[in-house]
Amino acid sequence: YGTEGGGRPRLTARANARMQQAHRSETLVRVPFLDLRPVHEPLKAQILLETADLIDDGSFINGADVGRFERSFADFCGVRHCVGTASGLDALRIALLAAGLEPGEEVLVPAQTFVATFEAVTQACGTPVPVEISEIDYCIDPAAAEAAVTERTHAVMPVHLFGQLADMRALGRLAAGRDLDVIEDACQAHGATRDGVRAGAGGRAAAFSFYPGKNLGAMGDAGALVTNDDELASSSRALREHGQRAKYQHDMEGYTARLDTFQALVLRHKLSLLDEWNGERRRAAAIYGEALEGVGDLRLPPVAPESEPVWHLYVVRTAEPEALAAFLAERGISTARHYPEPPHLTRAYARLGYGPGAFPLAEALAREALSLPIYPGITDEQLEAVVAAVTSYFNHG
Repeated sequence: YGTEGGGRPRLTARANARMQQAHRSETLVRVPFLDLRPVHEPLKAQILLETADLIDDGSFINGADVGRFERSFADFCGVRHCVGTASGLDALRIALLAAGLEPGEEVLVPAQTFVATFEAVTQACGTPVPVEISEIDYCIDPAAAEAAVTERTHAVMPVHLFGQLADMRALGRLAAGRDLDVIEDACQAHGATRDGVRAGAGGRAAAFSFYPGKNLGAMGDAGALVTNDDELASSSRALREHGQRAKYQHDMEGYTARLDTFQALVLRHKLSLLDEWNGERRRAAAIYGEALEGVGDLRLPPVAPESEPVWHLYVVRTAEPEALAAFLAERGISTARHYPEPPHLTRAYARLGYGPGAFPLAEALAREALSLPIYPGITDEQLEAVVAAVTSYFNHG
């Protein structure tokens, strides 16, 4: 695959021939939305062996693998500290609390995101303030964020949606000028970079989710907080374990939000392959981008300048995503909607007082988005089947 002047990949003759062949056999290949078997198969034997050792050892809480993984993931992100947690939501909530969020203070969040971004703020007793997104990257719009700052604003929480970093340079300037914290929701962006900065290293702290379907996924729920702030890391370690800085010395009210030893064991092995897996996602995204350019009314995912996404999701936009999804499902291709209802329009957050039309760009993305299958191990045949089926849908009107 080559590139044209604007940086967009161009379809080679060989790739074009593959796509034409796929058109002739589009109904023969089934494509799940996500298949974890390719990432687990090469690690299965070693994980089973070490799990047997863990059972014999009995260090299920705060075992040695937790510390080993935390050190490795901190190095991966380019920061000093990693604090393992039970979930990405725990990491987000603890980061806000450790950063000193006071009850009633505001946190700027993108209007289109998974609901956990809002939950973290309200569970930390703060007030989420939705902000319009940018069409450049589908992340929080720095100019809109600046306009939303009030005297009660404590932090801005950019979400690196679908695996692409928000504009951390602009947000960093905003935060410095208005004395705000930047807490990254990096739950979909393990290994992504923008302007030479890796996810997790651009703010005061960042939270990652290791839900099984993430780029770096555990075999259950897990998460982590990363930071260069020594005191924030120390407070986070206390908050995740009943507020203890030492056993039975409770300096603050805390939680049970630890990373289990077994999940740390799994994540330690998977981390060594993450860059390779992200490369496979990028390759799949390039194939989609080349083959689906100009098909129907599809709007392909934007990529901001100097940005290298990790393609946690490959989200296209179309006027009738549910109709396209149904057409693909009939041909054995699974898709998903991320996320059809922005948090500010859910019943859970009706109390914030926002109605339809409050954030037109975010709501349009929610209305039009459809996620195509993308994961490490997806085959050329499967990618070609998806392309062929999508093209057939639009060719048939």
